[in-house]
Amino acid sequence: MPLLLAVLLGLVQGLTEFIPISSTAHMTLYGHLSGLLDPMHPEQWTATIAVVQLGTLLAVLAYFARDIGSITGAVVRETIVERKLPHRQSAVARMGWLVALGSLPIGVLGLLLRRVIEGSATKDPLLIATLLAVVAVVMLVAERRRAVRSLESLMVVDALVIGFAQALALLPGASRSGTTISAGLLLGVERSAAARFSFLLSIPALLASGVLELISALRILTQQQLWMLAIATLVAALSGYASIAFLLSYLRSHRLHGFAYYRLVLAGVIIALVWGGWLQ
Repeated sequence: MPLLLAVLLGLVQGLTEFIPISSTAHMTLYGHLSGLLDPMHPEQWTATIAVVQLGTLLAVLAYFARDIGSITGAVVRETIVERKLPHRQSAVARMGWLVALGSLPIGVLGLLLRRVIEGSATKDPLLIATLLAVVAVVMLVAERRRAVRSLESLMVVDALVIGFAQALALLPGASRSGTTISAGLLLGVERSAAARFSFLLSIPALLASGVLELISALRILTQQQLWMLAIATLVAALSGYASIAFLLSYLRSHRLHGFAYYRLVLAGVIIALVWGGWLQ
């Protein structure tokens, strides 16, 4: 993998992971067009994407370091020291339990469907285009919901619903942030609050998939490929931090419509590329 392609790989991952336009769709499209995705060994590309996602994990950990510290400290103190049951704990501590609970669906389904996710079916451009369009419509519908609930108002049912929405992102083109933010809006959660919960919910998923695929990558990738992957991961961390800051600022005064329309246009472009023979 040439250095320039590694840098571009990190930029694509970092700039699209947290914005609701599907990082997997962009990464897979980039893999096809750059020649980095080997159709005979799709599991290598799955491992590559998951490892580069560790860069975006570093970005979200850095951006939400204060929140993560507060939540972790509150959970430990109130559970171990004060011996309070979760439903009697503070809003800060409950947020930690909600994130853990909301992470269960993608964890369980990710393990059960790992072979399917790593296979060639999830690299199909037409599948990606279909999901880009479907989730775009869901986003437009979700924006019609009157969303006024705060982050502190989230309950167990809300966390599970948003968690199952996150599990849909196992399919390329769905977008983790797109499905989770839309689910939050449909539940009446205010837009920026839904985005913050979406980012916090991404931490366990990114960590689990990244570490799991890193183990696989160490076995199937060459030393040079691993060095290029490390560069891509660093670039993803820096660009991912910028994309988080952008999206949270953007959603304070803007709706998801622009991202939804972009997804529809991208879906059309992918279909045109397939029909034109540029993508297989």
